[in-house]
Amino acid sequence: MVRVSIIGATGYTGSELLRLLLFHDKVEVVKVTSRTDIGVKVSQVHRNLEKLTNLTFTEENIEEIVERSEVVFLALPHGQAIEKVPRIFQAAKSKPIKVLDLGGDFRLRDPEIFEKYYKIKHTAPDLLKSSVYGLTEFNREDIRKSSLIACPGCFPTGALLALLPLAMENLLTGDVIVNSATGSSGSGITPSEGTHHPERAYDFKAYNIFSHRHQPEIQQELERFNKNPIEVTLTAHSAPMVRGIFTTAYVRLGKEIPEDRLRDLYCGYYEKERFIRLVDQPRCAVVAGSNFCDISIASRGRKVLIQSAIDNLVKGGAGQAVQDMNLIFGFDEKLGLTFPGTHP
Repeated sequence: MVRVSIIGATGYTGSELLRLLLFHDKVEVVKVTSRTDIGVKVSQVHRNLEKLTNLTFTEENIEEIVERSEVVFLALPHGQAIEKVPRIFQAAKSKPIKVLDLGGDFRLRDPEIFEKYYKIKHTAPDLLKSSVYGLTEFNREDIRKSSLIACPGCFPTGALLALLPLAMENLLTGDVIVNSATGSSGSGITPSEGTHHPERAYDFKAYNIFSHRHQPEIQQELERFNKNPIEVTLTAHSAPMVRGIFTTAYVRLGKEIPEDRLRDLYCGYYEKERFIRLVDQPRCAVVAGSNFCDISIASRGRKVLIQSAIDNLVKGGAGQAVQDMNLIFGFDEKLGLTFPGTHP
């Protein structure tokens, strides 16, 4: 059994990690930390876990966590992991330990870009050289060998899975337009105008135009493979739903490719992927609660439109992190994740 700890387990992402890991045959969750609920039973905070665990939230003690764990997940707001991850590796010394950060602190390789979009100084730039971007389907070998995984953001997961087959073939050129709509759980557990139900239930709006912190993340990963110059524009939208991210990506190819050939291209990349499904119409309600990403492709001339739907908390968060952990330890990649969405 792999012993696992979660730092920051009271939020929505921490709750999803617990939900998944408690049903993982190869994992024992040994510690879950909280700043606000120390000494409180996990099931009193996460009511869906009643009778499923006797764990109690503890205060954060890095040395004790490292001593008891082989894997540490960090489910924290941005800016906190850059302080905690160096302490984890320092406390581990020669002990092998794996760290999976579900926040944004180690996703961007250039600390100056991080500081521009996150508005804080990156205090652990040396670790950026050893961190690996945890998009499972396109980075397996590096994930297997790494001790620090930067789990992708929810918007980038939906966008990159929609676009990377084209980037892998160097077919992207010029403007890449990504429109994504997210549910209220993407804003976290702390109530705000963006999540408060009366404000959101009958509304739809765009936000952080030209400044969303996930935009450079998408650009960075597409440019790893696509050699043509591209410029990504991400427009995030707040949608009146709780879970899900629905992405529509628009690209103009350098040459016309028939739609059936594009579908064959995507099949070539995804037919053996357990959690990618090529469908006629992606829907957030169909993937809710699951680790699946549903994708569709349509084209007219050189214009291509790709749609994807994921659960932002699972494939866009905790599920992908568990998938990465499975890779690292040589488990079946789908272990602990083999469940469909809840529909309706």
